[in-house]
Amino acid sequence: MRRRTFLTSTLAAATLPMIAQARTAAYDPKPQIVPMKPQYAPGQLLILPRSHYLYFVTAPGQAMRYGVGVGKAGLEFTGTATIDVKKEWPTWRPTNEMIEREPQAYKRFIGNTDAQPGGPGNPLGARALYLFQNGRDTYFRIHGTTQPNSIGRSVSNGCIRMLNEHVIDLYQRVPIGTKVTVL
Repeated sequence: MRRRTFLTSTLAAATLPMIAQARTAAYDPKPQIVPMKPQYAPGQLLILPRSHYLYFVTAPGQAMRYGVGVGKAGLEFTGTATIDVKKEWPTWRPTNEMIEREPQAYKRFIGNTDAQPGGPGNPLGARALYLFQNGRDTYFRIHGTTQPNSIGRSVSNGCIRMLNEHVIDLYQRVPIGTKVTVL
């Protein structure tokens, strides 16, 4: 074996665990204070669907980070909105598009205006923050979930899902009119 081959092989073997560790950094949905680019104003929400995190900017250069579940490919919301409505234990009804896409899953809602009452079994969970653009409801929400295993995944019909205890915390922190940017 040549010296060059030996050195290259040794360096590669030593570096591999560091590369593997960097690629497999664990996803952590727990709320925690993290650094934030100073371009985002305190009080603003920033959502990064590809990383499955929502950031509530608490101070210049600082944010509270929460793990979230986001929309399936093709169903995600992007852009800027404001929170114009907040509800505790909201009622829920699938959108017409949801019913059209999955009629078997939502057959009890076909041909009527029924809504599921708020409560522990409601898909919107304990709290919902309603996203509006130019005064119009987008039908996208930041809300709790009855499916905690969906956090950290892209599985919803477009809404941003949070664990119920986390959405309750966020709900208390953000007022009506909060700016939300989804990248």
